[in-house]
Amino acid sequence: MKYRVIIERDEEGMFVAEVPALPGCISQGETRAEALRNIQEAIEVYIENLKAHNEPIPPSIEEEIVEVAM
Repeated sequence: MKYRVIIERDEEGMFVAEVPALPGCISQGETRAEALRNIQEAIEVYIENLKAHNEPIPPSIEEEIVEVAM
């Protein structure tokens, strides 16, 4: 499954990763790569928890990137 992850730096310089499709699914790391590894684990745990409580799992995303010459 694929989920959109938004990564931003906080005021202390940490990389904060959030998954809009999974409310409350947030993680962080000292580097962008660490934040991505941590959010992947957080997504897995989040989905396991949804399954354990028979909750619906948000669908995977499908998107394309379009480059426009300026």
